[in-house]
Parts: sequence; structure tokens; C-alpha cells
Amino acid sequence: MKARIRISICFAVALILLAVGIVYRNEISWVCRRLPIISRFFRPTVEGQIAAYGPSARERLNPIFAAHQIQYPPRKVAFLAIKATKQLQVYCKGNGDTYQFVCTYPILGASGKLGPKLREGDRQVPEGIYKLSLEPNTPYHLALRLNYPNDADVSRARADRRENPGSDILIHGTTGSIGCIAVGDESSEDLFVLVHDALDQKTDLIIAPVDLRDTPPPQQQTDPSWLPILYGEIRAAMSAFPRPTPWSPNEQHEFTSRTNGGTPFGKIS
Repeated sequence: MKARIRISICFAVALILLAVGIVYRNEISWVCRRLPIISRFFRPTVEGQIAAYGPSARERLNPIFAAHQIQYPPRKVAFLAIKATKQLQVYCKGNGDTYQFVCTYPILGASGKLGPKLREGDRQVPEGIYKLSLEPNTPYHLALRLNYPNDADVSRARADRRENPGSDILIHGTTGSIGCIAVGDESSEDLFVLVHDALDQKTDLIIAPVDLRDTPPPQQQTDPSWLPILYGEIRAAMSAFPRPTPWSPNEQHEFTSRTNGGTPFGKIS
């Protein structure tokens, strides 16, 4: 009888561990890869991630660019993230010097509310103008890393006597967010590969509370005194990007997405 009980307990524990492993597989994998012995052999690299996800991502990206008559890979790429509408708009330069709208990826997770990030732990997504770099080593599938806090963020924090404005902000896969922008696994592959493939590796990201090209910014009594200046800078930067062509469900350019993946959409002209 005791032997049966032991077997049953072991079996139950094994099932629980298996379930936990499945649910938190990305996090467990990330933690394991950070162990010194394991990381020497299994630390993800940009080259390795491109080899794994590049072919399938390019199969999704090429038809979108062909529909807009933009050669892939593009010369330069930039992103506009609009919190209120949960949109990540993709713009590219082809042969000319002006940006052309390509498509929009839905933002599946963005914690906090409209307004800037002020300190570590406030769960706010930053607002401002940032640079992106490839981040292959993340528990959230694939990621692009923001240079937050940038010089302007640090300067404002110092003026406000805020000691820690936060850090480690990403555009990443999965759907959860603690101050980052989550777009789903498949979309994170597209964005990672697109930034890697662009001929100009300097990739800009603008994060705005609303579409400041045609919408006034939200205002609250608790806003920092410098916020109108920041929104003016964001509005000026966004003016270089034409508004997306209006679209309807019958005009979407869609691809089948995996679980937790976003679907790009945008009118095909």
C-alpha cells in the first residue's frame, strides 16, 4: 500500500513539474541559459536567432513589401508605437528619402496608463524618441531593446530628483507586459528579422500616448512640467511619417499567426 502511495505521489509531482515547465518554458529556459556553465554553450546569439526564424519571417514580410512596391530588405526602418490605439506602425525608406507606411502590428500588452515612465517599478511604458537594438537573449521569445533611459530621460530625472528612472525596456514576444511592449511571438520574429535585414542599422522608435499628428495629448494635473515640451518633440518627429491609409477588414493584408502572435494589417495600395 505504501509503495502505491509513493508511486502516486511521485507521478503527481511529475505531472505538476511538467505543467509548470510547459507554462513557464521561456522563463525557465532564460534562467538556465544565464547559469555560467550552461550559458557558455547555449547563450542565444543574433546569428543563431536569425538562422532559426529568418526564413519564415521573410516569407511573411516579402509579400507585404511587394504589395507596397518596396524592395526587401528596405534601406531603413522605423516604428511608431501609439498607446491609446495599441498599434505598432512600421515605416520604411526604399530608394527615396521619405518614409512610407508598410503595415501595423497590434500591441498585445502594454502595462500602465497614458503618460511617461518616471521611475523603476511604475510599470509604465516610456514615451519619447528612442533607438532600437537586437536582443536575442530574452525569456520573451525575441526582442528589440530600447535605449531607455536616453540622455533626455536621465536629464529630466535628474532635474526632478528621481534617482532611478528604470531600465530594461523591450519590444518583445508573448503577451504580458511590465513596462514593455508585447506583440506576440510571431510578430516579434518579423520585427527582429526586419531590423536585422535593414541596410541602415540605426532603427528609430517613437512612443506616443495618442497619435499626436492629429490628436491633442492627454492632460492631467499631476503631469510633470516638462511633459508638454516632450510631446511637442514627439509631434515634430511624427510629422515625418505619413498617416496610414485607412483600412477595412476586407482590405487587410493578413497572415495566419501562431498562438500569442499578432497579425499585421494595413491597406494594400
